[in-house]
Amino acid sequence: QVHLVESGGGSVQAGGSLALSCAASGGTFNTYFMGWFRQAPGKERELVAFISWSDWNAYYADSVKGRFTISKDNAKNMVYLQMNSLKPEDTAVYYCATQTRHRGYSGSHFHTDGYDYWGQGTQVTVSS
Repeated sequence: QVHLVESGGGSVQAGGSLALSCAASGGTFNTYFMGWFRQAPGKERELVAFISWSDWNAYYADSVKGRFTISKDNAKNMVYLQMNSLKPEDTAVYYCATQTRHRGYSGSHFHTDGYDYWGQGTQVTVSS
């Protein structure tokens, strides 16, 4: 059982920055990918970024590319999301997630059902 805890959310004005952290505990030795997702009111949960646990390959949604940076510390079982140049449309609950099982199809880590454990989420609010 993997337990994920996010921290670092808050309120900021447009153009500002926030840094999110996610602490993982439990069976992290089976981790393949760590991802950050977000869900705005009335919208589906969407992928923001993910990073491979075994190397530094990372992916960003087009909406955050060039503004957000995902990073990790394998020794500490931590994953981070640095968010710069925030926009009001970035307002959402941000979730950390981990994939600990291979799926039967490629590209599973691009989708919510490709992840096995989720954090409780942290609110990010960007005001104009």
